[in-house]
Amino acid sequence: MKERVYFIPAAAQADDAAESARLADFIRSGGLFDFIAEKDMVAVKTHFGEGPKTGHVRPVYLKTLGEVVRERKGSPFLTETQTLYKGNRTDAVLHLNHAQSQGYGYENTGMPIIMADGLFGDEETEVAVPGRLYSSVKLASGIVKANALVLVSHFTGHLAAGFGCAVKNLGMGCSSRKGKMTQHSTAKPKIKARACTRCGLCVKWCPASAITMEEKSAVIKSALCIGCGQCLAVCRFDAVAYNWNATYEDLQKKVAEHAWGVALTKENKMLCINFLTRISKDCDCMTGFDLIAPDIGIVLSRDPVAVDAASLDLVEERAGKKLTELAYDIPYRFQVDYSREIGFGNSDYELITLS
Repeated sequence: MKERVYFIPAAAQADDAAESARLADFIRSGGLFDFIAEKDMVAVKTHFGEGPKTGHVRPVYLKTLGEVVRERKGSPFLTETQTLYKGNRTDAVLHLNHAQSQGYGYENTGMPIIMADGLFGDEETEVAVPGRLYSSVKLASGIVKANALVLVSHFTGHLAAGFGCAVKNLGMGCSSRKGKMTQHSTAKPKIKARACTRCGLCVKWCPASAITMEEKSAVIKSALCIGCGQCLAVCRFDAVAYNWNATYEDLQKKVAEHAWGVALTKENKMLCINFLTRISKDCDCMTGFDLIAPDIGIVLSRDPVAVDAASLDLVEERAGKKLTELAYDIPYRFQVDYSREIGFGNSDYELITLS
């Protein structure tokens, strides 16, 4: 049976306020928030972006979603989790300050921000999953404890997973720090000595203190490395090498099984909303912003796998190219195909377009 996926095409010359109003009207008329009951604590999971120039979902949309949740007499709150790498979102205090500077304060969204994994990313709940790799996964406690979940994801390319959207937002974005480390542990980078300029940025930003500066170049101690990819993100000289062919499948499998864990805690209590606007080559964790496709619209479904499958098809259709040509040459559909194989979600969908 095909999963229903709803598509709101981007309106020409429309601003964010007008588009957010269209989104709210569609959610109301379609009964898409009917799973929210009175007094439900509703987690609105998003991404605050690494900087103002990234394509993250703007605060006005979240404000509108919170208003519709309150119409259902639910109690919405914005939520996120800490990153493994050092930066603006390493711990709850830094992350909250960053969110405020990005415009996600209560004055702009009407919702408080509650970090789902606590002060240091270690508040977690272990959830059983019938996976092939895991029998249980470690998720952010606030996500598990919330009565309902509105997952707000921004479609982008991704240097390790090919693309990131709902499944990645669930799997990586809703995990505790240990859960993230488990997923990232597959990839182990190396420094290309001839390309290294000894600038020291990789040493400064490595969250595991796994990189030291030697006489000729930086060196990564494999035993300490957690595979988070931060060294790759900060290096400007192409001096960090990954063997992605050996790691991309494992990473996507791990992300999918963690995402399944979240979905199991929110059976019939979740809506996934993918924004196919400001589509960039890299995820919103990176400060770079290279557009790779035109604004397409907003895609919604109760099923995270179906909404990602539809989003992929729409991006490639509108851009006129495969995602491997637009972003990175990585078999990007593996996370969708693997999810279907293990029984998580349904990639067979019916697209219902809002006229």
